[in-house]
Amino acid sequence: MRNEYLPFPTKIVEIIEHTPLEHTFRVEYTGDVRPGQFFEVSIPKVGEAPISVSGIDENTIDLTIRKVGKVTDEIFDLLHSDRLFMRGPYGNGFDVEIYKGKELLVVAGGTGLSPVRGVVDYFAGHPEECKHISLVAGFKSPADVLFLADQARWRETVNLILTVDALDCDPGDMTCEIGLVTEHLPNLKIDNYQEAVAIVVGPPMMMHFTCLQLLELGFKEENIWISQERKMCCGLGKCGHCKINESYVCTDGPVYNYTVGRHMFD
Repeated sequence: MRNEYLPFPTKIVEIIEHTPLEHTFRVEYTGDVRPGQFFEVSIPKVGEAPISVSGIDENTIDLTIRKVGKVTDEIFDLLHSDRLFMRGPYGNGFDVEIYKGKELLVVAGGTGLSPVRGVVDYFAGHPEECKHISLVAGFKSPADVLFLADQARWRETVNLILTVDALDCDPGDMTCEIGLVTEHLPNLKIDNYQEAVAIVVGPPMMMHFTCLQLLELGFKEENIWISQERKMCCGLGKCGHCKINESYVCTDGPVYNYTVGRHMFD
C-alpha cells in the first residue's frame, strides 16, 4: 500500500506551452483519478505545490501549471523526460455520471478552465451522453487564453463562448467575444433551467456572481457545482491550512455542491 505522505517520481512526456506563464506538463501516471482532483507536486529541496488535474489519459495525466513562485519556477525549468515528484490524487473531483442525460453548462474563468477541462473533454467526445453542453470561458485578453487546440475540437459538439475582458492584442484567428462571463449567460439557449446542471470554476468573485445569476435564471442550488481553491499543504486534512468553516477543502472538496459551497465564499 502506497504511503500517502510519500511522493513518487514521474516522468514528463510532453510540455505544452499556452502562455509564457502557463504550461501543461503531461506526465506518466496510471491509476484512478477524476477531473477536479489534485496532486501535490514537488521538487526535492525546493518545495511542494498543489496542482489540479487538467487532463486524463490511459497512462498519463495533464497538470496545467502557472508560474507564480519558487516551486513552479523550478518546474518550468524542467524539460521533456525530466522527472518530478507527486503524491495523490487528493480531494473530491467531478463525477461525470451526475451530468449524464442533462443539459450541462460549464462556466470557467481563467485558469479555472483547467480542473473542468476533463469534464468538457469527456462530453465533447461523447455528446450523446448529455442533452446539450455549453461552455462559457472567460480570460483577461486573447494572450491569456488556454487550451486553444482543445477549443477548436470542442466547438464541433459544444456550444462554446470564449470571452475576454479586453481586446488589448490581435486575436488572430481566435473567435472571441468581449465582456465578463456573466454578460453572456442570459443569451444561452437552455430548454429547462430547473433541470439543467452547471459547473462554475474561477476566481471567488466570478464564481459568486455567476452562481447568483444562474439562480436568477432558474437553476436550482442543488444542480450547481463549484471548485474551491486554497493552499492545500498536506492534502489529507491534517495541517488545517485549507479549512473554511468546518470543511477541509483538500478532503471535503475542492469540488462542492453549491448548497454547501455557497457558505464558503470569502
